[in-house]
Amino acid sequence: MSYLADVLWHRFAGPLPGELDKSELGYLFLPNRHMPLLMRRRATMIVNRVRMFAFLFAVLTPLWSVIDFVVFPPSLWVTLALMRLLASAAFATVLIFYRPSGKLFDAYGAIAILFAIPTAFYVASHTLLGTYQLSELSAAIGAGYAFLPFVLLAGLSVFPLTLIENVLISSPILLAQALAGYLSWSTLNWPSFAGSFWLLVLITGVSITAGMSQLAFMTALVRQSVRDPLTGAFSRGSGEEMLELQLGLANRNQASITVAFIDVDHFKSINDRFGHEAGDKVLITLAAHITAALRRVDILVRWGGEEFVVIMPNTDLAKARTAIERLCRLGLGMGPDGTPVTASIGLAERCTDGTGDWKALIEKADQRMYHAKHNGRDQVCFGAC
Repeated sequence: MSYLADVLWHRFAGPLPGELDKSELGYLFLPNRHMPLLMRRRATMIVNRVRMFAFLFAVLTPLWSVIDFVVFPPSLWVTLALMRLLASAAFATVLIFYRPSGKLFDAYGAIAILFAIPTAFYVASHTLLGTYQLSELSAAIGAGYAFLPFVLLAGLSVFPLTLIENVLISSPILLAQALAGYLSWSTLNWPSFAGSFWLLVLITGVSITAGMSQLAFMTALVRQSVRDPLTGAFSRGSGEEMLELQLGLANRNQASITVAFIDVDHFKSINDRFGHEAGDKVLITLAAHITAALRRVDILVRWGGEEFVVIMPNTDLAKARTAIERLCRLGLGMGPDGTPVTASIGLAERCTDGTGDWKALIEKADQRMYHAKHNGRDQVCFGAC
């Protein structure tokens, strides 16, 4: 299995040097392995690009009726014009009512509707055109309708999608093309149809590759932006975003969530006496000790300077206190002079403190951290200190 993983890594990530870590290879295939921040930002980008396409199609779709008016019989033109107006109204509805929510399910809905509208229009128009005997010019214009699936599948390349997402979205379009060929069975030019269908499959493959490449690049950007380069903990900006996500989830499920605000004791004196490089080593070691002592679901954030925040989902105040006190007993590392590194820590919990706002929760934990510091440092403050 490890050999197969290495082969896949070199095949898929080799053309993307510096963009994707080996551990992130699975991100290109299945969306359920993505970290929450990547899912949220990817969902936002997908919806924004859906709205961009919806605007473009809403404007351009009815304009083609001018060409139809010139070349098609009146009865055919009227029917096509009505179909175009309906499609344009559907695109406008997507543009007006869809807004980025950061939820991947909403993004899936937006992109499904975006592709369903022209797919339905293509099948209906192809069927309608097949019932008319068209002249040379009108037949040439009518043949242009057959290029709509090519436009759709080429447009798929602008979305940062996994392999499975690409396949699920492109399959109905390919099936619609096959259905259109079946409906025109008696008059179909099979060599021409087979060639165009094969070209459609090739365009789909190129679009899937482009979408996965976008996803790889986006993954690298998110990874670089969410991590503190010194300690490897999450940066403050990404920490705030994750805290908002986790607290929103806790509010919906009426679940516990605790935050611990950690401030390294006497850190300024370490920098003053031993230099900033020594201080950096203290922070790196401290972050490693915290990460090793906590659960995989807990989130360590470097809040600023020597301040850290630990987000502990589904954890009440008593369990959080036990975990943090165990962390302190295990130790936070050694200072440059060989003395143990200590910290002042404040705890706040959603249910106990009666707040569903992440800023208020952080402020409460911060206040308790200052109580711990003023009461002699190297202690955990919770409740009324």
